[in-house]
Amino acid sequence: MSTTAAPAVTASPRRIATLALPALVVLAAEPLYVLVDTAVVGHLGRVPLATLAVGGTVMTLTAWVGTVVAYGTTGRSARRFGAGDRAAAVAEGVQASWLALATGVLVAVAIGIGGGALARTLVGGPGEVADAAAGWLRIAALGAPGLLLAAAGNGWLRGIQDTRRPLLFVLGPNLLSALLCPLLVYPAGLGLVGSAVANAIAQTLSGVLFAAALVRERVSLRPRPRVIGQQLVLSRDLLVRGVAFQASFLSATAVAARFGAAAVGAHQIAVQLWFFTALVLDALAIAAQSLVGAALGAGDAAGARFLARRVALLGGLCGVAFAVLIAAGAGVVPSWFSSDPQVREQAMTAWPWFVALQPIGGVVFALDGVLIGAGDVRYLRNLTIVCAFGGFLPAIWLAYGLDLGLGGIWAGLMLFVVLRLVGLLLRMRSGAWAVVGAVR
Repeated sequence: MSTTAAPAVTASPRRIATLALPALVVLAAEPLYVLVDTAVVGHLGRVPLATLAVGGTVMTLTAWVGTVVAYGTTGRSARRFGAGDRAAAVAEGVQASWLALATGVLVAVAIGIGGGALARTLVGGPGEVADAAAGWLRIAALGAPGLLLAAAGNGWLRGIQDTRRPLLFVLGPNLLSALLCPLLVYPAGLGLVGSAVANAIAQTLSGVLFAAALVRERVSLRPRPRVIGQQLVLSRDLLVRGVAFQASFLSATAVAARFGAAAVGAHQIAVQLWFFTALVLDALAIAAQSLVGAALGAGDAAGARFLARRVALLGGLCGVAFAVLIAAGAGVVPSWFSSDPQVREQAMTAWPWFVALQPIGGVVFALDGVLIGAGDVRYLRNLTIVCAFGGFLPAIWLAYGLDLGLGGIWAGLMLFVVLRLVGLLLRMRSGAWAVVGAVR
């Protein structure tokens, strides 16, 4: 493949903002749509909101699988781009897209077959919520191939530091779906089915747009099992890390469901707002992945270390700003998503924890991006496993055993994030992550 001169990599605030701001819009588009979906469905009643909490958590698992594909692809593409080989960077995206498509089809088939059993497991047994969640899942899962194709597309485009096309390919379909959702749920009379259809439409359209972008690059689209295998090896640690995350959040939803419909509905509101703010803060991590990968690919370890310090500081400052906004909206925001007074009361139990998580999370997400861009995913895997299975999971199941309610669940989430912060700061101090070269 042809090569070009290695691009200059800088850590200036302007360069970080150039990558982070479009990434912010891309990252915010999907969770913002989920918030719209939650608001629309929440006014159908307590049971539909609880249904969306269960079904939405499962689809979030699929989105995390997509994040694994995207982050692994960004690191490999960015290093090749930093070494001056744009064609090789795009070729990484081709193989990642084949991997994403195959995984998405498997997810859709698996949920189509086992969605009912999964819903009953999460709810704690058969019933109205479990039946409705199974139906919602089977329709929404049809968008899984598109969702994962879009994730792979985001990965390689971020690797070559192209943030314009992902902005268009994600924002457009999600805006369309945000308009369709209330129309399908209410005037069309589809209820929860309308919500699931709108989800599937947005994800499929976005995947098609990213696939078309690869075709326009005029590179070979033939699947290469050897390269896909290399990507699987690199993504293995990210996948295990993602499984640890999802085991934690699925367990949190399961525990909340056992505290009643009002508690799990409030948890849905709070956790979706958390995912929204987390992904917005993660825009800095996206910029860090691209810039750190390119810097190390170009042999600039000192620049990568300077960039790590700068994005950590920016992440903390952004987290403080979010904390102020969320605290100010405590008496208003929960009512946007539910008119049920019990749901709003339960949401306020989680709110102080939600506010306190923002500054800590801002630093954690930024440093996650640094290590992913550097390809130091094995350390991230081990850290996440220790924090999830040694901190978060025991804490939330203890909250269930001691009947601590939603506050106990969110205290466990705080413990999880604080433990990750300590581990990341120790890794940054060691400098062992800053390994140079086109491929780690």
